[in-house]
Amino acid sequence: MRSLHQFVVRPRDNKRYNNTKEIAGIDFIVSTSEEDHIHANRYADVVSTPILYKGPIEKGDTLVVHHNVFKFYNDMKGRRKSGKSYFMNDLFLVDQDQFFLYGKEGEWKAHDRFCFVEPLPVEDSYIYKPISNEPLMGTMVYPSEYLMSKGITRGTRVSYKPDSEYEFDIDGKTMYRIYDHQITLAE
Repeated sequence: MRSLHQFVVRPRDNKRYNNTKEIAGIDFIVSTSEEDHIHANRYADVVSTPILYKGPIEKGDTLVVHHNVFKFYNDMKGRRKSGKSYFMNDLFLVDQDQFFLYGKEGEWKAHDRFCFVEPLPVEDSYIYKPISNEPLMGTMVYPSEYLMSKGITRGTRVSYKPDSEYEFDIDGKTMYRIYDHQITLAE
């Protein structure tokens, strides 16, 4: 089964939410809220690619999707419903603007005009900084094709515009998804 324009995907491990954490061999529920975007599953396994798609993503690859793709909602009468991406059973239709990163053979690549930046820890200073990361600074982890054409590669220290970061957990590391045009400086 293939869609004309959308990827057919299913949530990784058939879970719409990643709201459990294992501690000492016991699974604990860390959030019961279906509105909480932080615990929405963001990993999708590709079941099929669009008929009109001519890119590198193939069946079996993994997509990092928007937090609303798998979430439940309540309608006007309080009834639990799936979002607009829901197709049937455990399958969802994902547009090309609803995913930001794709994994192929254990290697992640940025999609379209998105890039992923890992925040820098606070640098030593004589001035006390009550923060855990340097503001608006990070290390490029997954650059877009556009940024690579400009010489920005993995490991490049970059600065970005305020309020442009969108936090993700990629393989256990906190990263910010940023549009490539919001990168302002590179070392």
